[in-house]
Amino acid sequence: MKHFTKICFGLLILLASTAHINALDTEALLRAISGSDREVTDYARDAARKPVEVLNFLGLEAGMTVLDLYAAGGYYTFILSKAVGPDGIVYAQNTPRGLRFEEDRQNITQGEALDTKIQRGELNNVTQIVRPLREIDLPENSLDMVIIAQTLHDSYNPNPQRALEMLLQIKALVKPGGVVGITDHVGVAGRNNRELHRMQTQQAIDVAEQAGFTVEVSDLLHSPNDDHRRSIFDPSLNRNTDRFLLKLRKPL
Repeated sequence: MKHFTKICFGLLILLASTAHINALDTEALLRAISGSDREVTDYARDAARKPVEVLNFLGLEAGMTVLDLYAAGGYYTFILSKAVGPDGIVYAQNTPRGLRFEEDRQNITQGEALDTKIQRGELNNVTQIVRPLREIDLPENSLDMVIIAQTLHDSYNPNPQRALEMLLQIKALVKPGGVVGITDHVGVAGRNNRELHRMQTQQAIDVAEQAGFTVEVSDLLHSPNDDHRRSIFDPSLNRNTDRFLLKLRKPL
């Protein structure tokens, strides 16, 4: 019995040490995303988006396989690439419509922006997927994490059922115990959140739970100075919108 106990104790130590090895090195990641190979415009967003803190909250680890859903110009793609390291994989997904990067109103398509970012940053662990989510050719239960940054409202506001179907599709791709991280702009009841590009936090929680995820909420991205009556593109907000952060976990 004592021998069995020692074996179990040794296994626990081994598992703990392995987890520590793979845990996100926040200091190293901060250095990696502060170099000259990163676009200054992306770097300027970090104060509001707090990407390293967000990924740490979500439990991202080196070596993971991650999907950056609706990656647009690749703000999170670059950071995820540096975070998961050479043994990890990042899929950067966009639709093939070639829409202009609405958030910045840049005269450059999403695909062009992301191509440049991948080449300049030597993001060799990134694979672009240019097709809708429903046509993504990835095996079920193959992803450790999915990031949905500031786009859930685009699916939910026109049709909540559309958001539910999206989360169900994502759930099928995520491994048991895997995580879906969602950030979005906070909206309030009684406002035209579709026009403002916002959504209520509870709406996001409800649709995630309806899809079968457990949900953990963080106030990491809360901004008390936001005026929830204004569009997220209103220059007076200077991008400092109030945002919710959700950690969705697929049951084992």
